[in-house]
Amino acid sequence: MRLYPYQAHSYLKDLSLSCWHPPPGHRKLQGDFMYITVVTIEGRHCDITSCPKGFFLNRSTEDIFDPRPAQSSPACHCLTDLLCHISPIFKQAFATLKNRPQQPPLEAMPTPYHTLCWLGPPCASRAHKNTFSRLGVDEQAAAQAPDWNEELQAARDLPQGSLEERLQRDKTLLQVNSAFVRTVMQGGETVLDGFVEPVNGNPEDPAFLWSGLFMSQGAAIPLFGGERGRRAAQRLELRGVQAYSDLEGLQGLHTIPTAIVDYRGVRLSAQGLAPGFESSEQDHKDSPASRGLLYGVNAGPQESPHRRRLLALLAHAAKSLSIQRHVVVAPKGHQVPLFTSVDAQGLLGADGRFYLLDVFRSFPADANFCLEEETQSQISAGEEDSSKSCEENEEKRNGNEKEGWAEDYRGTTGLPKSFPHGLCRLRPELVQAFIQHKHCQFTERVKEKMDENGGFEECATACDSQVTDAVRAACKDVGSVSDIIFEMRFNPNVFSPGICFPPTESASTNLQEKLLREAAAFIITHQIPAFLQCCLQSNEAPMDGASLKQVLHQKGINLRYLGHVVKAISQSEQKERLRHIMRSTIGEIFIRSAKRVFNHFLQGVDVPSLSAAISHFLGCLLVHHFTPSPGGEEAKKKSRRRGRGAGPSESMPWSMLTGAELWNLVCQDAVETYDISDSLGSSPNHLVEHYGLQKLSLLREFCLKTGVQLRLRDYILDNQSKAPISPDDILNIFPVVKHIDMPTVDASKAYRAAQNSIQKGLLDQAHEQLKEAAYLYGRVCDDLDPEACYCNSLLAKVTFLQGKAAEARSVQLKSVVISERVLGFDHPNTIQQYALLAVYAYAGGETTLAQKCLLRARLLMLTVHGEDHPYTATLDSCLGLVLTEDQTGQFLKNALKLNTSFFGPTDMHTALSHHLLAQWMCSKGDYRSAMSNEKEAFSAFMSLLGEDHPQTLCSKEFLGTITKQAVKVERTLRQAGSDSAEQTVECLSPTSDTILEQMVLVTGIRRITRR
Repeated sequence: MRLYPYQAHSYLKDLSLSCWHPPPGHRKLQGDFMYITVVTIEGRHCDITSCPKGFFLNRSTEDIFDPRPAQSSPACHCLTDLLCHISPIFKQAFATLKNRPQQPPLEAMPTPYHTLCWLGPPCASRAHKNTFSRLGVDEQAAAQAPDWNEELQAARDLPQGSLEERLQRDKTLLQVNSAFVRTVMQGGETVLDGFVEPVNGNPEDPAFLWSGLFMSQGAAIPLFGGERGRRAAQRLELRGVQAYSDLEGLQGLHTIPTAIVDYRGVRLSAQGLAPGFESSEQDHKDSPASRGLLYGVNAGPQESPHRRRLLALLAHAAKSLSIQRHVVVAPKGHQVPLFTSVDAQGLLGADGRFYLLDVFRSFPADANFCLEEETQSQISAGEEDSSKSCEENEEKRNGNEKEGWAEDYRGTTGLPKSFPHGLCRLRPELVQAFIQHKHCQFTERVKEKMDENGGFEECATACDSQVTDAVRAACKDVGSVSDIIFEMRFNPNVFSPGICFPPTESASTNLQEKLLREAAAFIITHQIPAFLQCCLQSNEAPMDGASLKQVLHQKGINLRYLGHVVKAISQSEQKERLRHIMRSTIGEIFIRSAKRVFNHFLQGVDVPSLSAAISHFLGCLLVHHFTPSPGGEEAKKKSRRRGRGAGPSESMPWSMLTGAELWNLVCQDAVETYDISDSLGSSPNHLVEHYGLQKLSLLREFCLKTGVQLRLRDYILDNQSKAPISPDDILNIFPVVKHIDMPTVDASKAYRAAQNSIQKGLLDQAHEQLKEAAYLYGRVCDDLDPEACYCNSLLAKVTFLQGKAAEARSVQLKSVVISERVLGFDHPNTIQQYALLAVYAYAGGETTLAQKCLLRARLLMLTVHGEDHPYTATLDSCLGLVLTEDQTGQFLKNALKLNTSFFGPTDMHTALSHHLLAQWMCSKGDYRSAMSNEKEAFSAFMSLLGEDHPQTLCSKEFLGTITKQAVKVERTLRQAGSDSAEQTVECLSPTSDTILEQMVLVTGIRRITRR
């Protein structure tokens, strides 16, 4: 079975524009449109002319231009008709192609965003656009560059009164953003390949204009951490733009279209061109640089209707984002009220819209990575005009410096500590989780206060003052910014170096520092343990870096805490059951550190050497004691053949990198970023032997994160004498674009409502809501969206539970196609979708299709993670049910082994595995072993569910049946005596309905619930 679903079709050897194209003037006047060169499979070279009469063969060759029609050449209206005339093989292949079933639209439509694939076809493909056509000159240079900002804002301003209008608006936004991201991808490649000249002439921070985009690396500010800080600022700016774009009910506040692109080790920030900015009356009195600036620390004191309108919008946004209104001291000494971070600027554009720029510090600082001593020393080094107020703040703050940290917090966690960059911010998911945690504390405090006064009824009948006092006391205890209601807001400028607050903000700043310390500690004390507990209970735990990142971000855990996740697993009593999470975490740390080294490595490589340099880097990264001499000698020979006389040390310094040097660089980065010292060991073999990581899985992760695409073939990554990856194996390196996601609001609401209905057991209502959500996703994004995939998968599950297996199979097949096209052919979600499709296919009697789906899912699982994962047990259990070969027992035994090691002997997963294995042993006539396994299952069901649960009763009945059958067989054998060898043992085989019900339980389509 192929890992990558690619199938090559041979119709022609070559089809391209002729070297004589375009037609000369005298031939153009006679009607020649173009000249085409064709090389058939038979090896025949032909030149074809296109003209108003159709297509015909001309007499031109590679050396002679003769546009006259060839002898006995017909003029065909269709090019394929002419090709069928000159090539019998093409005629036969084309006839087969025409008779092929029409491809479904879902498989033919282009995806909104490019899906990275780390494997490519074994032959060169002409489908990729040639960036070097016309020597890199933009083919559409004469056309007017699109105004991306105007297109996006015009789409945002579309009416939203009715459902139809909202759907049209969402679809337009997705189309504009999709086109913008494609242009960013092409622009990043064109700019970094050197085909665009900078517009500012600054070699330290060059800026480029291309196809309506403003692209730059951004300034490397030492205060933020140099290069690491610059990359973090670009990433945080994108996250801030996403946060303000997602605000519902906020019309009038706009952000510039933004994306970031990583290519050849360089990160560029791409934005649409901002409109000209209108100036207020006050601006005319100021310098030209400040004109149009209505809000910010540099705006100066001013009053105008536009400013009041902008402040109202910012106040509304601050409430939605849980940002506290606060006051800072401006560089000129005056006080400035802010609803955002200190960097943000609010401007009035020439188009009459309000724009908010520089939102990269919109989220609260992470106190775990803010050394307060450094922050305070930088604050005290502010402007002379505000030094007195800053000093007063320092004196008042020092008294409560550690308030918010638990006792001995630094000793147990090693936090707070420094980080390679100074822009560590909390994720919005963490902010919401912390607010919810605080609300629970607030509710408990209010209840405690009321219980002290006789309970709620006593307080309510006595007087309102007791209730009010209880609420006020609870607000003070939990740190609410309001005294009368629970309200949590955060100051994004606290713990930010170089910012001073006036003395009037002292109490508020102290409270904010305490809250941020508590929020930072909340990650260590609550969120990381909750993540590990979730992994202990679920068989759908993260399989690779992408799924690990997704789950951590859902919990509000930044990836800089990967080292703390490793420590938490190492200190856990269940670390053996969490070994798959440890494996994925260590692999993610290793690949992310290697990626940062790779970015620096690539910046010293010229374009002709990229393939050789990348293959050399991968060899050093994955092969123990890899020697670079063969690659260096080969590159040296190629350079000499191309006429370069310089030695490899001068022309190709990258070829001198050794595996030991690279490993030291990766380990050094891992220590600085994740604070782990000995976890990576001294070689890639340590990762394989100690953690069970696969080099193939590491290679896949590295390629997906860097945009490298490899040729599809088998790679041997343990051969020290030969380079495992050659330059010819590097097919391409794609730009990796990060962009904002355009939400489909109505479809998402219907999807969430359906999830709530399922939790309440209202399947009919959920089915209608899911059908509505799927329809809305199709209207907006043509189903090519991850959310649409999840929605269709859930719709298939609900449809199946309603007894409509054929409809469920059709919907699930659609979900598989969406997942492959949008997320990737080997994404963990695709693996799960294949397993679900197998269940619905088996329900419809398609046993062969079910087997193929499960075998493919297992193959992908072995590539992505390896066999040692809880979900492998799910796949093996299903394979043991649907296969009819001798491997059935091996799959079921392996599933039992994995479930026992990951969930323990008394877990539901393990009990089901015992039951399935007992069932298979009965089908083989081994009743003694079957009884032993079913007893284990019955004992587990009894302890988990109780004796009256249907599952326990079913197991008890099956155990009785096994016992009776075993006694019957034993009696028959004894009576037969010496003729026992000729006796046939009666076997108990499960029915198809029984197998289907067990697959439904194993895959989690229907879960066993406790009563």
